[in-house]
Amino acid sequence: MTRILLVEDHEEIWDFLSRRLKRRGFDVILAHDGQHGVDRALGDAPDIVLLDMNLPVMDGWTAAGAIKAGNADLPIIALTAHAMSGDKEKTLAAGCDDYHPKPVDFSRLLTQIDALVPGASVVAGA
Repeated sequence: MTRILLVEDHEEIWDFLSRRLKRRGFDVILAHDGQHGVDRALGDAPDIVLLDMNLPVMDGWTAAGAIKAGNADLPIIALTAHAMSGDKEKTLAAGCDDYHPKPVDFSRLLTQIDALVPGASVVAGA
């Protein structure tokens, strides 16, 4: 079963995404701030991280760098409301492997997860 770490501080978003991902058969781990996200990414062995970039305690850009410093092979998809020119490049430069602007397009997000964790949706039963 594919383990997804969802690092998101807005309850409506983490509730929505975690319920939908769990219905698809994914094991979802939650963290609600950047530091907790780094701790869980390095301690709970997820297969992929969905990382909000605007987080309390430690922002997503700093968290992405810390996660990659501890596990360079762990894929990270930035989830962000920042959809201005250059924001995608900024998240990739911070260590994220892909970028997904909010509001979340769930089917597109599943495609991105599957691209970074081949077979994830098949294994999860999607």
